[in-house]
Amino acid sequence: MTGSTGIAPSLVDRAKARFAEQFGDDPAPRVAVAPGRVNLIGEHTDYNDGFVLPMAIGRAAVVVFRPRDDRTLRGHSVAFDETRSLDLDELSAPGGNDWLSYVAGVAWAFETEGLPARGLDVVVDGDVPIGAGLSSSAALELATARALAAAGELEWDPVRMAKLGQKAENQYVGMNCGIMDQFASAVSQAGSAVLLDCRSLETRPVPVPEGAAVVVMDTGARRSLAGSAYNDRRAACERVVAYLATLDPSVSALRDVTPQLLERGKDALDATDLKRARHVVPENTRPLKMAEALKAGDLPAAGRLMNDSHYSLRDLYEVSCEELDLITEIAREQPSCYGARMTGAGFGGCAVALVRADAADSFCATVGSAYKAKIDLPAELFPCRPMAGARLLD
Repeated sequence: MTGSTGIAPSLVDRAKARFAEQFGDDPAPRVAVAPGRVNLIGEHTDYNDGFVLPMAIGRAAVVVFRPRDDRTLRGHSVAFDETRSLDLDELSAPGGNDWLSYVAGVAWAFETEGLPARGLDVVVDGDVPIGAGLSSSAALELATARALAAAGELEWDPVRMAKLGQKAENQYVGMNCGIMDQFASAVSQAGSAVLLDCRSLETRPVPVPEGAAVVVMDTGARRSLAGSAYNDRRAACERVVAYLATLDPSVSALRDVTPQLLERGKDALDATDLKRARHVVPENTRPLKMAEALKAGDLPAAGRLMNDSHYSLRDLYEVSCEELDLITEIAREQPSCYGARMTGAGFGGCAVALVRADAADSFCATVGSAYKAKIDLPAELFPCRPMAGARLLD
């Protein structure tokens, strides 16, 4: 059950209660939240300078915080039931990759960009599933950034803060993520997805019609192969670009490649590399087309684009898996479903479906039951409406 903010009140209450237990409640702490995200369409286009269409969801990271008078960052994780502290003057990259490192990494990124990071007492909680491709790490980074900005009485600039969150993850934690996750968590507006140009970083809100629900379908399968597969596919894209740039010097990424140019170069390209590019080039147009379909209220057209994206990811990019294929197939069989696709890096994690809003609960129950009858994993399905980005609740 979510409140008017889109965040579960019980989650916020739990984090505040834990803060009182750990650090006392006088003076009263403040609360920063930032949502996870699901990518509606535009998969593996971000590192090809393309377009993506993510949407903030009603699952979030919560940071309850109170400024300190020294340079100590003292944090408690509800999930790990652990309290730790560190000195902000001793932060250096690379750091670690545990829960506190995501918090510390944002403080480090603030300092490297000339923004003062105050000492804080913080309690970290959240309900974004970890390892499901819903950006739990970006949510924690942006909630931390919101807390640090408020504690330091700094202007909240969502675009700058998204970049700082990415810097923390890339350089401090050591995960080479793109910018999409942090942007979605920072700049999203309630009621709208975000069309992001990963080259220019320009964004525009894309309202999701009231009659539609986005259903996140967590398969319960975690992405054991995603890291190496991601690197292989990224390298394939770079090889295609390197060759096609000899045919057209204006090409610097697959964003610049037309289907016609790709066909011109096909005989000189490795067959597997060509398959990868044959996914990315059409996929890069799908976020733009889906944005127009949603704007027009044409949900069947939006759904067809999602289906096409899944088939392309399955057959050309080859990053789907049995669980993702099964849950999207069951979803498409439901009369209330316009379309469904895997989302994220692949090889597990989540799929996403566009569904009639009035049938979302029954859709979740039917698809979840049919999936669990065939796959013995802790799957979870939940409907979403687009939520606002990182913010203070008080």
